[in-house]
Amino acid sequence: MASIKAMTEGRSLPLIFNFALPLLLGNLLQQTYSLVDAAIVGRFLGIDALASVGASTSVVFLILGFCNGCCGGFGIPIAQKFGACDYTTMRRYVFVSLQLAAVMSVVIAVVTSLLCGNILHWMRTPDNIFEGAYRYLLFTFIGVPCTFFYNLLSSIIRALGDSKTPFWFLLLSTVLNIVLDLFCILVLGWGVAGAAIATLVSQAVSAVLCYFYMAKKFDILRTTPAERKYDASLARRLMYIGVPMGLQFSITAIGSIMLQSANNALGTACVAAFTAAMRIKMFFMCPFESLGIAMATYSGQNYGAGKPERVWQGVKSSALMMMIYWAFTFVVLMTSARTIALLFVDASETEILKDTALFLHVSVSFFPVLGLLCILRYTIQGVGYTSLAMLSGVSEMIARILVSVFVVPVFGYLAVCFGDPTAWVFADAFLIPAFIYVYRRMRRKM
Repeated sequence: MASIKAMTEGRSLPLIFNFALPLLLGNLLQQTYSLVDAAIVGRFLGIDALASVGASTSVVFLILGFCNGCCGGFGIPIAQKFGACDYTTMRRYVFVSLQLAAVMSVVIAVVTSLLCGNILHWMRTPDNIFEGAYRYLLFTFIGVPCTFFYNLLSSIIRALGDSKTPFWFLLLSTVLNIVLDLFCILVLGWGVAGAAIATLVSQAVSAVLCYFYMAKKFDILRTTPAERKYDASLARRLMYIGVPMGLQFSITAIGSIMLQSANNALGTACVAAFTAAMRIKMFFMCPFESLGIAMATYSGQNYGAGKPERVWQGVKSSALMMMIYWAFTFVVLMTSARTIALLFVDASETEILKDTALFLHVSVSFFPVLGLLCILRYTIQGVGYTSLAMLSGVSEMIARILVSVFVVPVFGYLAVCFGDPTAWVFADAFLIPAFIYVYRRMRRKM
């Protein structure tokens, strides 16, 4: 039987660190093949192709973020029932979540694929990169079911305290993605579409292998015929938690779309700089996201076990780890941002390199705000208050829209650099009192 782990006993810092480490490695792998996608496209296909990949980044985040948020939400009742040792209900939740995923992912893939062209027009995508952006976006949307199922299966396994198994499948997916990137772009000559197709195939393989491994190795997930029956009440509970988490990402992405649209209007050079900077930023943001995901499982298990004081201990431990990591990242990006940007563009592209470094310098200065956002948001989600977490996404959306509409037209690319940090500040202004409210309610209930 594969390893599962309860996090309801023992010191919070080593428990969260050990659980988050495989998540971090997995997130770094995901961002690595995102970096490789962009680096191969930028180096071998040129600046216009790089801009084509980046022109729809926020739209991809809107759709895939919704899917990933739903998957994370579906894992919360599973983690809570695991923490409460109610394994029968836990297995019923698992089966219903798979049924919901099958329907939702196909519907999302069909609708978004049909709307690709309209989306890019709405985002004011420059004409010279429109065709490449369309192909990249279309194949990304076609692959939604693969992404949905991989993330759901990973969420289920993490809910049982095992963050290592999804990492190994992600490692396989990353290596396969890099190989297919080179093959599709350099050998087959499929251009920008080849990068999207490589990601689609690698995620499909990872999802299939993850499913069969989970079915064979995790004895605790083996269901009886009675547990495999569809249960509308369980489906409603999963949707009640999962959809707000998905919407939180989508609502956040709406603001990002507005910000990217404003940036797209500044020209291809700004789009290319934004693309390179976002890829680098997302790579260095991985530990914050990993800590957050770890806190969702940790808090979900301890909430299910009736131990709210351990949730607060977990928040403090995570905040300490976050600040140590930020100090390291600040030094790296402040001194080496321009050098890292050379992965994507030639040294002769001085304007793009300068704008990429500016974006990263501003972002890293606000990383502690982002780290606190991830810890509090996922903790609130883990104990089941997903609607509150969604409202923090509304705060982010409002901030990005305000920057896009009123500040970018005046200050140009500099305002784009401050778009995300402004959103993080707005979100924390909501999340801090929200967490205090949730924690007090937990203590009264327990």
